[in-house]
Amino acid sequence: MTLVIAFIGKQGAVMAGDMREIAFGGDDASIEDLERELYDGSIASDSDLAQRAGEIGVTIRVRDDKAKVSQRDGVLVGEVTETEGAKTSRKRLYATKGSYVIAEIVDSRLRVMQKGQASNFVVLGNDITKRIANQCIQGMWEGGTIQDALRLIMLTMQIAASVTASVSRTFVLVHTDSAADITTAIATDSRKEQNPD
Repeated sequence: MTLVIAFIGKQGAVMAGDMREIAFGGDDASIEDLERELYDGSIASDSDLAQRAGEIGVTIRVRDDKAKVSQRDGVLVGEVTETEGAKTSRKRLYATKGSYVIAEIVDSRLRVMQKGQASNFVVLGNDITKRIANQCIQGMWEGGTIQDALRLIMLTMQIAASVTASVSRTFVLVHTDSAADITTAIATDSRKEQNPD
């Protein structure tokens, strides 16, 4: 899991997501230890990650080419993956002008977890990335335009990448000015999850 941040405003919505994907190999207990250290902020750089993985016998493959955010018919969609041991789930954020929905996908079942309205930031990520994002938002956001929110999101993505190896330095940014139908997007995704043809 890494970092997806969105601002849902009355005039539009913006969303950013990093592009890092890390595959781990080795002993399950060692992998869990490494993931815990990575996601709690103990591992700050890629070299620290490689060194620590080598010390405990875990192989890693880091890719910075996974797009976690997109725009579909005016709906912004961001997704992160959570792993706890052998259990994997995904959280998906749908955002459009004026509203958002957070859904969880477990075993091909999509379930709506939360709904909200305009003038909100929403953060999906691991412990360290959520903590960084929330500190940036609380410390710097004094209200403003969608462009102000965009600048804050970009700054937050850069800060997170400098503090934890769980986030890539590159990120994808999407925006929408429309109040598209989130319900239709969720229904379509729910069908795709159950029938992934």
